[in-house]
Amino acid sequence: MSEHFDARETCDPAARERDLMRRLPQLIAAALRAPGWHRHLGAPDPASIDSRSALARLPLLRKSALAILQEATPPLGALVAAPLSDFGRLFASPGPIHEVEARRDDAWRSARGLFAAGLRAGDLVLNTFSYHLTPGGFILDAGARALGCTVIPAGPGNTGQQVRLLSQLKPSAYCGTPDFLKILLDAAEGAGVDPSLRKAVVSGAAFPASLQDEFRTRGIDAYQIYATADLGLIAYDTAARAGLVVTEDVLVEIVRPGTGDPVADGEVGEVVVTSFDPDRPWIRLALGDLSAIVPGASACGRTNVRIRGWLGRADQTAKVKGLFVRPEQIAEVVRRHPEVERARLIIGRANDVDVMTLLIEAGPAEGLEASVAETLRSTTTLGGRIERVARGSLPNDGKVIEDSRPTGA
Repeated sequence: MSEHFDARETCDPAARERDLMRRLPQLIAAALRAPGWHRHLGAPDPASIDSRSALARLPLLRKSALAILQEATPPLGALVAAPLSDFGRLFASPGPIHEVEARRDDAWRSARGLFAAGLRAGDLVLNTFSYHLTPGGFILDAGARALGCTVIPAGPGNTGQQVRLLSQLKPSAYCGTPDFLKILLDAAEGAGVDPSLRKAVVSGAAFPASLQDEFRTRGIDAYQIYATADLGLIAYDTAARAGLVVTEDVLVEIVRPGTGDPVADGEVGEVVVTSFDPDRPWIRLALGDLSAIVPGASACGRTNVRIRGWLGRADQTAKVKGLFVRPEQIAEVVRRHPEVERARLIIGRANDVDVMTLLIEAGPAEGLEASVAETLRSTTTLGGRIERVARGSLPNDGKVIEDSRPTGA
């Protein structure tokens, strides 16, 4: 039995990169057929977008902006050229944000991630992701059935009924959030039911090592996937347990929060995805999630880029003295002072008043602190203290703004 879904997973990384760059102009051209992408991207020459550096010059499209765009130009913000009748399903996720599902089999490309988690033809899968309006249930359902699995479309909740399903149907695999898997296992144990589950694919919530260990002691080999309602599968865990492998036909960038500028491998930043989906192309969709590229090759033999998984949220907007301070503003401060290599704004309280301290890593420059303080005030309209710190001392956690005020302050 092959350890890999197909030969693409183990291809030469340079060959994969060349193929993506060859296809990138075609993807841009396809996106520009939709008026919304034409407005957003500013009508670039598709032929000129043939490298990562050229792609990085295009503007980000923030997922947080989709609901506004779609409300202004329903139902899809003019970001899809094809009529709705070309698609098999239309969803309304919280926001609301509308998504479409192509008529192709495994349109969300989740089978690859499920295969890496050990799911095979003949497995009976309890799928507890929601099938109601949102695509989560369908994303995993389609991938499992593409592998030859049989799916129980359980959806979330109804714990008692699901325990009876475990008792009567004895599924071998689970798809859903890690939190609900624990609830289900505890309920089954309380009812004296053997849960029968031996494999699990989890997503949609943090999956700490402690919970991974607990599932392992209960006889379940659980793997994490990273997917969204817009893009489908983005990256997936493997037996190597050393980062999530980016799926094929997807290009992932990690950018500095508040900007569209890619960061060095290993540095934490915001996840930005370009998807080579023939029915629903996405160009530099900024997800608001934090992660980092894992350097080096994976022991599982897959050669695509790996990311560390979900490390928090990139949206660090905070309200100070009644005014919003955003990561983009701190990025602008850094941009105006080339001597500043990294910066982190600390928001605290002193004498019942909000105070700001901007920590900077910087090379030698006379009068830099005073100059940066002036820029901080002009950019945010708020004053703050500037404190120079040693190079390499700021945490590599993707935070640009750290709100250290006591809860409720």
